[in-house]
Amino acid sequence: MNTSTFRLGDRHVHRIGYGAMQLAGPGVFGPPKDTAAALAVLREAVALGVDHLDTSDFYGPHITNQLIREALHPYRDELVIVTKVGALRGDDGSWRPAFSAGELERAVHDNLRNLGLDMLEVVNLRAMFDVHGPAEGSIEAPLSALAELQQRGLIRHIGLSNVSRAQVAQGRTIVDVVCVQNQYNLAHRGDDVLIDELAASGIPYVPFFPLGGFTPLQSGALSGVAERLGATSMQVALAWLLQRSPNLLLIPGTSSVGHLKENLASASLQLTGEDLDLLDRMAC
Repeated sequence: MNTSTFRLGDRHVHRIGYGAMQLAGPGVFGPPKDTAAALAVLREAVALGVDHLDTSDFYGPHITNQLIREALHPYRDELVIVTKVGALRGDDGSWRPAFSAGELERAVHDNLRNLGLDMLEVVNLRAMFDVHGPAEGSIEAPLSALAELQQRGLIRHIGLSNVSRAQVAQGRTIVDVVCVQNQYNLAHRGDDVLIDELAASGIPYVPFFPLGGFTPLQSGALSGVAERLGATSMQVALAWLLQRSPNLLLIPGTSSVGHLKENLASASLQLTGEDLDLLDRMAC
């Protein structure tokens, strides 16, 4: 896999990793339709050089982490598994906040058990003041609870997810924040300033939904660039993210080995200045 690396915690990882969310059933709930295919994607990802794996025990729930353990345990030394806590799944598949100290401790132990680990390398606290995106509110109490679990040796590093710039600033006064994971893509660029601030501090930003929420017009513009380059829209979107800032670490997800290979191949796609100018005009 031809891609540069960036520091995540006290490790360096390739800038294209793998997000395991899509390995669960529809709506990230229940088991996959094809367990063998899910296991094959995980094994192929690592075989192709992926060393940054993003997951959570509330994917499924429990399903995705159990698949990761079945496919990859014992883990390669270079593999960094990043998980997240702060939410629970209702019996109906709904997403619910789980911010109390007790809920966070149970979530950490669930991740440890289902992944088969003694310590979690990176745990992101997902803020749940609004399920659909960042919303203001103090993260001091839940982050302090995670810091205590870190001091007990259950967590090595702590990151943040679904957070505002103010929450990142608050979080950095409480713990050493090693990454921030928010929605960001060509069309939705509300975190431009935050990305640059984090880059100046050497902190990675991990965007999710690289093609989420595009209008038909934006999708058409992206497809036009992709066609000219002989690539897919997803490959162009990922290549743009890689060229946007060196601190962006990507975690595209898929349940297909073929699609996985396409995503990883985007690391070798070079966008011209003309391409970048056109794509930058897609921002909302």
